[in-house]
Amino acid sequence: MAKPRAEEFDKQKVVAENRRARYDYFLDDKFEAGIMLTGTEVKSLRFGSGTIAESYAEVKDDEVWLINANIQEWSHGNRYNHTPTRPRKLLLSRRQINKLHGAVMRKGMTIVPLSIYFNSKGRAKLELALAKGKKAPDKRQTEKDRDWKRQQGRLMREHG
Repeated sequence: MAKPRAEEFDKQKVVAENRRARYDYFLDDKFEAGIMLTGTEVKSLRFGSGTIAESYAEVKDDEVWLINANIQEWSHGNRYNHTPTRPRKLLLSRRQINKLHGAVMRKGMTIVPLSIYFNSKGRAKLELALAKGKKAPDKRQTEKDRDWKRQQGRLMREHG
């Protein structure tokens, strides 16, 4: 029986995306996690000022934390502003946390954030993926495949 397709998450407004992750890693399972944010962080994200390009997630004490994600300070936050790169707790079910923890410990995988977005209810969510790092030959093969797909599309448009 074929593996069921991964469900698509309800992304209304994508704030930050880690485009490099698909190039650097083989992505396996995807998860949707809530993020514990302060008020100024949410306001800053609504204005689209956040990056997750160099961030990662890790499991500590049966909790998952987003490390090194940069959400810029809100311009009108005065003394209540947040620290831009503080660790943020991710909200996942116990079963998902155990699955992530097991994959990281046994298989040597890493937890990579793919995007931060707001869903239809207005909640900030983070799309995570379990990933295995690519080596240089794998990256070259990925580039070759992508270029061939692009060339195929051109040929089909010209002769199709």
